[in-house]
Amino acid sequence: SHPFAITPSSFDSSKNKKRAVLIGINYTGQSGELSGCHNDVKNISKYLREVQGFKKENVTILMDDGQHKEPTKANIIASYKKLVKDCKSGDVVFCHYSGHGGRLPDDNGDEDDGHDETLIPVDFEKNGQIRDDDLLNMLVNPMPKGVTMTCLMDCCHSGTVLDLPYRFTADGDLEEMEMNERVDFSDEFWSGFFATAAVAAVASKVDPPAEMMILGGGPNAIHEYSDTACCVIA
Repeated sequence: SHPFAITPSSFDSSKNKKRAVLIGINYTGQSGELSGCHNDVKNISKYLREVQGFKKENVTILMDDGQHKEPTKANIIASYKKLVKDCKSGDVVFCHYSGHGGRLPDDNGDEDDGHDETLIPVDFEKNGQIRDDDLLNMLVNPMPKGVTMTCLMDCCHSGTVLDLPYRFTADGDLEEMEMNERVDFSDEFWSGFFATAAVAAVASKVDPPAEMMILGGGPNAIHEYSDTACCVIA
C-alpha cells in the first residue's frame, strides 16, 4: 500500500504544474444559508500554497462573496472543464467543494437507491443542480492519464457524489475498498481511468480515521467516505 499524498514523489516541478479549483458557497440571503464555506476555501487555499507548493495563479476560486467569480452552475462546470483541458500527464490536481449537497431522482437507472447525488450551486433555484453523473463525465473520466487528483467534497451526500467505482466507508467495519458491483469494468468508458487519477472524495463533519487516509494499490486507489448527516436547503 501507499500512504496518501496530494503530491506524489514522482512530481517534477520543471515539467508539470499543480492546479486547484476551490468552491465555497454560503448561499447568502437564501434559505439554508451557511456561514463557514468561505473560510473553508480560504484555509484550503492557504494550505495548498504554503504547505503543498501550489502557485496562486493556478488556483481557481469560486465564492459568493462579491469578490470572486460566482459559484453558479455554469461557472462551476466551466471551471471543471477548463481544469481538465489545462492538465497533462504528471500534473497534480486538488478540487475542493464546500457547500450544500443534495439528491435528485435518478434519471438513467444507474443508482441503487434511486437517487443521483448532487452539488448545489448558488443559482440552483433558477438553473438546477449538478448531478454525480455530470461530475464523472466532465471531471473524472476525461482527466488526462497520469494526473494525480484529490477531491475534497465538503457537503451532504458527498460519499458517492463523483460516482466512483470503489467506495471506502469509515465506519470501523471495513479495512479496504469495496467495489461497486454495478460498474462494468470492461466498458470502454472506464478504459484508462485507473491510470488517470487517484481520487479521495471525503465528506467533512466527521474526522476520518487514520486508515481512511491510506490509498492502497497505488495510482488505481480510489476511496470515498460517506457521511449520513444531512442539511436542508429549500
